[in-house]
Amino acid sequence: MIIVLMGVTGTGKTTVGRVLAEELGWTFRDGDDFHPAANIEKMRRGEPLNDDDRAPWLAALGRLIDDTVARSENLVLACSALEHRYQDYLRHDLEAVHYVELWGTPELIEKRLAARKGHFMNPSLLPSQFAILEPPADAIRVEVSRTPNEITAEIRGKLGV
Repeated sequence: MIIVLMGVTGTGKTTVGRVLAEELGWTFRDGDDFHPAANIEKMRRGEPLNDDDRAPWLAALGRLIDDTVARSENLVLACSALEHRYQDYLRHDLEAVHYVELWGTPELIEKRLAARKGHFMNPSLLPSQFAILEPPADAIRVEVSRTPNEITAEIRGKLGV
């Protein structure tokens, strides 16, 4: 099984993903680690990525998912995957991929971003992320104002893991 924790910046994808993977004894990977340096610099400057920027990132994540499935392993992946076309690309008809949308109000996420230190993502990009957010119809939606352990308990209950 592959659980993709998706959503806008600041929803806690990495934090929740690490906790969830540890609880399950699965591998955790952060989609941010797969961005080319040019993408990170662009986001740091507050410039949204375009499809050309995302192409190598999505290809790397697609290979990660394919390799994980081929090895019959389990994975928790933190990945924004904001639009249907990116979600479809990563899932490419694999039944093993399950999306969980980590969701919070813009006000909550803005507060989190204001308190976050050392992350490359420029908070000025948050409105553009909310504007393009298209959760998959079959995604499990989990509200993020609670603790990571409460969030992971809900995810595990809804996925039966």
